[in-house]
Order: sequence, then C-alpha cells, then structure tokens
Amino acid sequence: MGKAVRIVIVSLIFLVSQINCQEAILHISNGNTERDYCIVYNQSWTPLPQTLDTALQHPLVNMTSSTLCNSSGVSPDVVKGKALVVMSGECNSTQKALVAQDLGATTLLIANNKTLITPSANESDYEKVHIPLALMRYRDFLDAQQLFAEDMQAQLYAPPYSKLDPSIAVMLLIAIVTVTLGGLWSGACERDRLSSGAESGGLGENKSDNGELFLYSPLKVVFFVGLMCGMLVLMYFFYNILVYIIIAIFCLASASALYSCADAIMEKCGCGTVRFSIRNWNFSVRSLILAAVCISISVVWGVYRNEDRWIWILQDILGFAFCLNFMKTISLSNFKICVILLSLLLVYDVFFVFITPFFTKNGVSIMVQVALGPDASAEPTQGNLVEIPAEPQTPTEKLPVVMRVPRFSALAQNLCGMQFSILGYGDIIVPGLLVAYCSRFDVWINSSKKIYFVSCCIAYLLGLIITFAVMLLSGMGQPALLYLVPFTLITSAVLAKCRGELRQFWAGTTYEVLDSSREPLLTEGRIDYSIEGAKC
Repeated sequence: MGKAVRIVIVSLIFLVSQINCQEAILHISNGNTERDYCIVYNQSWTPLPQTLDTALQHPLVNMTSSTLCNSSGVSPDVVKGKALVVMSGECNSTQKALVAQDLGATTLLIANNKTLITPSANESDYEKVHIPLALMRYRDFLDAQQLFAEDMQAQLYAPPYSKLDPSIAVMLLIAIVTVTLGGLWSGACERDRLSSGAESGGLGENKSDNGELFLYSPLKVVFFVGLMCGMLVLMYFFYNILVYIIIAIFCLASASALYSCADAIMEKCGCGTVRFSIRNWNFSVRSLILAAVCISISVVWGVYRNEDRWIWILQDILGFAFCLNFMKTISLSNFKICVILLSLLLVYDVFFVFITPFFTKNGVSIMVQVALGPDASAEPTQGNLVEIPAEPQTPTEKLPVVMRVPRFSALAQNLCGMQFSILGYGDIIVPGLLVAYCSRFDVWINSSKKIYFVSCCIAYLLGLIITFAVMLLSGMGQPALLYLVPFTLITSAVLAKCRGELRQFWAGTTYEVLDSSREPLLTEGRIDYSIEGAKC
C-alpha cells in the first residue's frame, strides 16, 4: 500500500512538472561538422520528434533572397523534398508554409532579424499546414552558411523538458553542504575559543577581538531587519545606480571570504608558510599567494559577470565562500535571538514576495524585481508563447545574491537563452545562522554526537525539499524562508524540550560580549549543565 502511494505521488509530480515548450533545436551537419541552433515553433502545427535519432534529415536550401509569399520564380524541382530557409515579412507564416508545402518542401524555416515569437494562426489554418514550420535567427543562418557553405543537412527536434531538472538536486547539495560546513566551522571556532580560555584560566578570547560579530540585543536585530527592508526598497527605486555599488562590495567581500576559507583549509592541512620582512612589515608567502588567487577569481567574475555560459561557476564558488564566512563571522548569542531574527526575516520574505505585487506597476514583487533585474517582468515564459531576441542584447546587470545552476535538461531553452535554477544567499545564510548556533551549543554541552547540529541540518534539508516541491507543483517561485524557518526553529525547540535543556538553549552563551557593561546572559553555570547534557 505504501509503495503504491509513493508511486502515485511521484507520478503526479512528474505529470504536473511537464512543460509544453515552444523552443526546439535545428541540427545542421555536413558529415564532418555539426552545430545546433535555436528555433521557435508551434506545437499546434506539426509536432517535432523528441530526439535527434528520430528526426528526419533533409538538404537545406538557402532562399533568404525571397519571402516566399507566392511561388513565382521558384522551381518545384529545386525545393522538392528539401528544407527551405526564407526571410520573414510581407505575408504571414501560414501563407509561406502553404506555398512551401505546395512546392513539395518538407520543412520551412523563416529567418528573422527581429524578435522570434511563436508563430500562430487560426484553427482552420493549422489543419492546412502539414510540414514543420519554425522561426530561426537570421544571424544563426549566416553563421551556418559561413561554417558549412552550401552543403547543409538539417534536422529539427524538440527535446522533452521537465521542471524536475537535475539542477535542483545540485542546488540542494550546494545548500546543505554550505550550511553543514558553516555550522561545523562555527562550532570548531567556539571549541578553540573555549580551549584557549581554559588554558589561560579565563573565558577565552572575546568574539569582537578575533573579527567575529556577536548579536545579543533584540533591538539591534530589529534595527538590522529594518535596514534590510529599507535597502531593498532603495534597490527597487534606484536599481541602476546601486547595483554597481553592490557588485563592487560583493567582489571585495567574496574575495576576503574566499581567502578566509582557503587559509583555514591550508591551516587545517598543516601547510607551512615562509615569512619575510620588508621595512618592518611582515609577509607570508602562503598568504600572498592565496590573496593573489582569491583577488584574481573575484576580478575575473567582476569582468565577465554577464557571461552566462560559464561565469555561474565562479559566482557559486564566491557565493559559497561568502555564505561560509558569514556563518562563521556572525554569531547569534541565544535561541531567543534566533527566533526573533528568523521570524522577522520570514515576515520580510513573505511580504516582499507575496504582498508587494499588489502595489507595483508591473505586478512583479519587489523581491523578484531586485533579484532578477529591471527586465524581470520580461522573462521568457515556458508556455504557449515565447519571445526570443534575434539579435544580441545589451545584458542587464543582476545582483550577485543567488546561487545559480543551469537547467541541464533544458537543451533547446539553453540554446535560445541560458535557463537557471536559483537559490538566494539569504535562504542559506539565515537558517545557517541557527545551524551555527546549534553547533556551538553542542560544544557548550559537550555533545559528542552533535545532536542539535545534526537535527537542525536535517530539518533544513527537509524544509528545502518541501520548498522545491511546492515550487514545482505551483509553477511559481517560493519564499524559501516560509518553509525553512518553521522547520528549523520548531525542530530545534522540540529537541531542546525533549532533552530538558530548553532553558539553557533559550538563554544561550555565558560570556560577555561587545558591551562590557552588560551583565552575562547566564550565570557561570555552563559546567553544571554541560555535565548533565553529556548524555547525548
């Protein structure tokens, strides 16, 4: 019974996730060389085969000197049994297709130097046309002519595309690995701090002394979230100016974060370093090499940030390091602060995704508009109509605030324009701060099994899976914190309650922080409950 239910659920998700796309692939070859090009067609006319092996091959005839609105001047012997390429204009696609069909052509390609829009006609016209009809970029045909000369064999096919793309699994892996490593790093830093404190007979190094920031005041958390709201609204109204400032800040911050991560790895591996001095300035060879590499990666990303084909790899590397370093640097003092911060950011996420579309002119949420750029409302839609520029467009600047992974199954769509699965840095960092707190709490109670850390990581993974599942079923983006925050907070609270450690978990750390006049959040009783908590 359980197996049957699982099969039904998987089948339902698979069926719901199927997309009827209008993008397809034109495969041109001459026996030695082959190349694929983007085409746009209408499934209501003749459907295309789904694989290259099943696609029929026809000689491709260049008739771009004609619009083929009539058959005058065209010999049937020249075009019979062949695929034709004609220019757009003067008459509609249906008339061109009927003329080509009467001449005996097997396929009609209409070259266009403007926007490619899914060809459409009346229902009665659909029944008259029996040959494949598609639109292609004129510049693509010129490229094919230069590459193949006149000896061209054409095949048209439309690979199947499902929203259940492998990129989702890759995104899940990136997110859970980032959160896990960030939590482990934060816990290791806390363990080192306590060890150094035990050796020196005190409480150890203050967080503010080693470059780490410690959030302990609810008022400061509220102020921080309010600052985020203000910044998001400013980005919405002054995007074209502020986007370059954010890009510059990201280059500096991500290079620094990448250096911090690489240096920690080298230190962990026991890699030695050679030091030298110049005019009383001490330098490390290892540090100089790491700094040069990290700065170079950041600069390369900054220069080629709009190159979609490969730059996403560098953006994900820099984003991975940025999130890790953020989780290690920012520490939440107790579970109360975690609850306040995550709850406020949940409201923030839901409001700017679901509520703001009612107030914007184009009906696009402020969050989506800022994340995707000014042309967010003009994003191509997978459905009955697509619009693809025929000429290269000036790329619009986008904020580097998301992890991006290409949709591997979208072969035809990627030819027309790269398609990505995305996950915001905030959807990693915000729950990651709670995961980091759980990791430090495991250190405080001497938990050998890291029970809080492991439970919170599992809750984060489940919340992320639910997020993607809802996104697939609803067909629209989701504010991930709507699912991640309840999963992680409730799991952590229930675990602490079941173990009888809710009071300690709620109150958190025992040492003083930035404000030296502030009383410790707890009395010096960590040793007492750490022994009690050692049962895990």
